[in-house]
Amino acid sequence: MPHVRFTHLLGFAVLVAILAASTAQAHHGWAWATDEEFEITGTIQSMRLGNPHGEVTIDVDGEAWVVEVGQPWRNDRVGLSKEILSVGREMTVHGHRSAKEGERLVKAERIVINGQNYDLYPDRDS
Repeated sequence: MPHVRFTHLLGFAVLVAILAASTAQAHHGWAWATDEEFEITGTIQSMRLGNPHGEVTIDVDGEAWVVEVGQPWRNDRVGLSKEILSVGREMTVHGHRSAKEGERLVKAERIVINGQNYDLYPDRDS
C-alpha cells in the first residue's frame, strides 16, 4: 500500500513539473509575439525593472501600451537604467507585438530615446 501511494505522489509531482515548465516557456521567449516587425512611439508613464524582465508603460495617443524590455543583465549591458527610462521621456520601440488581438503589449528588440539606440537583442534584425 505505501508503494502505491508513493507512485501516485511521484506521478503527480512529475505532472506538476511538466505543467510548470510548459507554462513558463509559453510566456517567456517570443512564442506569444507575432513574427512581424512592429514600431511604436509613446511617452513613458511608468517603469518597473527587474526579473523576469522589465516593463515600461507608454502612452500612445491616449492608450497605454506595455513594453517588455530585457532581463536585468540585458538592460545593464546596453545601458537601460531607471534614469534613461524616466517618466515623461519619449521612447520609440522596435520589436514584436502580442499575437493576441487587442492586447497592447510589445516585446522590445531595440529602443530609441533621445536619438540613442539601446539594442537589447543585437543578434536579431530589428
